Amino acid sequence: MPFVFLGQREASKLKHQYSIDEMKHREALMRARLEDEKAQRQMLEEHKLAFIERLNGPFLFNSMYSEDVEGNKLSSLPGVDELLETYPFRPLTYKDKFVIICLNIFEYGLKQQEKRMAELDTFNECIQDAIRENQEQGKLKVTKFEEKHLLNLNAIREESDLPNIEKKLIECSDDITDLFNVLMTLEMQLVEQLEKSPESQHSADFLLDPGGSWGAYETRWTSTREPNKGLSVMQPVFAVSGMAQCRDLENHHHEKILEIAINTLEKILKNEMDEDLPDDVRALFVDKDTIVNAVGASHDIHLLKIDNREDELVTGINSWCAHLLDKIHREEIVRNRKRVKEINQYIDHMQSELDNLECGDIIDI
Repeated sequence: MPFVFLGQREASKLKHQYSIDEMKHREALMRARLEDEKAQRQMLEEHKLAFIERLNGPFLFNSMYSEDVEGNKLSSLPGVDELLETYPFRPLTYKDKFVIICLNIFEYGLKQQEKRMAELDTFNECIQDAIRENQEQGKLKVTKFEEKHLLNLNAIREESDLPNIEKKLIECSDDITDLFNVLMTLEMQLVEQLEKSPESQHSADFLLDPGGSWGAYETRWTSTREPNKGLSVMQPVFAVSGMAQCRDLENHHHEKILEIAINTLEKILKNEMDEDLPDDVRALFVDKDTIVNAVGASHDIHLLKIDNREDELVTGINSWCAHLLDKIHREEIVRNRKRVKEINQYIDHMQSELDNLECGDIIDI
């Protein structure tokens, strides 16, 4: 096959094209990386809304050892790696079991988050239904009043007898007062309906869920609908049995580590230790108190990490419930004040119209 010699110009074009292709490839990789980071951030935010962030893997387990100096030293003891590291065709290790519990809490939490949001939507729909129903009742009362009031005003304008005019004016004034009382009664009924249930029946206590296998949390609704009303009350129920299982697992692991450490100390004291230990690890085995304290310190750090994560979970849902109730009450206060103002303005307008009619017609007569 004959050789093909490219001219300098063609070679420059080819080199330039290679540079462009390489630049496009790098840009595509960067876009893909940025999109992946964005997706990861969005997913993390969704997990935070469910209060289960970083429970979908070994994050909690790894955090227990991130600041555990003594625990990391003890991990090098013979036999400890079998409790922590996963090997094919071997029973589940402490780490495996711990991560499985976290994953179950995570999955349960995601399902309960979806359920909670759906129930919250239902709760808000019930509130709006109750408000709309109350407004329709008020509109019906106003419509009937205005029909009668218009007839009375026309009758007053056509009436020439002063006693009859005064009688009809009193009747109109009484009708206005009755309308005010009816509208305010409807509003007070709505206020009681919307406020009594969340205030009196809501509980922010976090209880053990007897039906939950891993116990993240569960939001339940206790229906308090009155006939033809659309109001429900939400009562969050927290289950923390999953974290309790993590603590039980850590306690069992602590006993195993302590047993290995004591056996290792006895071998060292009897010069029966076959394996070589790093100097910083061997320094822990000067006597029984030293090694027991080291194992205990590691155990305390692990329990503290578990307790802190449980507190985050509980505090998160507790804060969410508190803010939700506060939002419901603030919105109800604004709605109530606006409605009362509307009623007063309407009643004042009707009374002012009647007063002006009274003065003008009586003077004309």
